[in-house]
Amino acid sequence: MISDPSKVTDLMRRAAVDIVLPRFESLKSHEIIEKAPGDLVTVADLESEHFLTQELPKLLPGSLVVGEEAHAKNPEILRRFEEPNPIWVIDPVDGTKNFTKGSKTFCMIVALVVGNRPMMGWIHDPLKNVTAFAKEGEGAWLEGARLTVPAPPPESDMIGMLDSRFFEEPRPAEVRAQAKARFGKLGSLSCAGQDLLAQAKGERHFSFYRRLWPWDHAAGTLILREAGGVVERFDGGLYRAGDRVHGLLTAPALDTWRDIRDFLKGRH
Repeated sequence: MISDPSKVTDLMRRAAVDIVLPRFESLKSHEIIEKAPGDLVTVADLESEHFLTQELPKLLPGSLVVGEEAHAKNPEILRRFEEPNPIWVIDPVDGTKNFTKGSKTFCMIVALVVGNRPMMGWIHDPLKNVTAFAKEGEGAWLEGARLTVPAPPPESDMIGMLDSRFFEEPRPAEVRAQAKARFGKLGSLSCAGQDLLAQAKGERHFSFYRRLWPWDHAAGTLILREAGGVVERFDGGLYRAGDRVHGLLTAPALDTWRDIRDFLKGRH
């Protein structure tokens, strides 16, 4: 572990100021690459991940790095979660598609994972220059102010996201229709870091993620959990950063989590 988490915050802010923000609303067409259909990467992603990959291990000798863009080049990098070394997990620009469109809904994410468990997590909003941080067992903070998930509102006022693609046809359309009638507002931010941080602040209330990627979810789930929220795999298993499983449900309280789980399982 590291004794001074502000050193990670400082590195993220340096990358934001020097690399990410100069490209916001200024990307040239050749600076946006399609890794796979609908999956974009920019020079801001590549350069900021390179910088953090070089600098973060200096804070913790013996640590390894798993970055989103490194994984795109070498999927076998996920095997590092099987090793005993601490792992820095990096999403250099979470919400890349938003970033390319000039949307402000993007962030930078770093997690420190030990034994496949997220132990520390950072989410940095470059435009607002604010950082959320959590340490397992010690709480979550936003710019030094303790984060505490508020009591949930009635379901009819809840804001959340449900990825119905988790289910086999024809269930997705049924889930969408029933959820629209049950909850206040549904919609994806297309940025897991901002979504999970919004839940920790009580601005959003639940999410059901279909695919789990460590760079998207390791830091944010820790921040939400340490703020008092509930984060559990849909299959009942323990969330581990490196697992490639489907289905993760988050909520502000255990009763709410169970109610949404039962709804998704058709028990309503």
